[in-house]
Amino acid sequence: MPDSAQPEVDPAQAAAAEHFYSGALHRIRSLMAVLAPILVAAAWWKFGLRPAVGFASGCAIAYVNFHWLKRVITGFVDRATGAAASQSGQGIIFRFLLRYVLMAVGAYVILTVSPASLNGLLAGLFLPVAAIACEAVYELYAAVVRGV
Repeated sequence: MPDSAQPEVDPAQAAAAEHFYSGALHRIRSLMAVLAPILVAAAWWKFGLRPAVGFASGCAIAYVNFHWLKRVITGFVDRATGAAASQSGQGIIFRFLLRYVLMAVGAYVILTVSPASLNGLLAGLFLPVAAIACEAVYELYAAVVRGV
């Protein structure tokens, strides 16, 4: 009796899907770079200069944080798999904690210079969420329309 729970998978289609989904991280970073200036301009138009500057600062911190988080996770994976060129455990932990210290310093500076910008800074930290949501919509489109 044939096993109907396991559908036949075309190797070429599986390879195309793997290639498509492996590019998600790059697309998210690109979306962040595209969304940030658009959202900063919208914040400037809607709320004024100071909140827009705070929002731009939050976007910059979020982008750097996203990039460093990828590096930290890559370092953890390399250490766990025993890769020959793995980073030191102390260096990985230091960079992981440095991300939070830099966010706290950025919030402190914004708060002391312009308290009105703090809400913009906190909103800007959500830039990766917006980029991931756009990526999810794009992947849904690709799955439904293109069959990837």
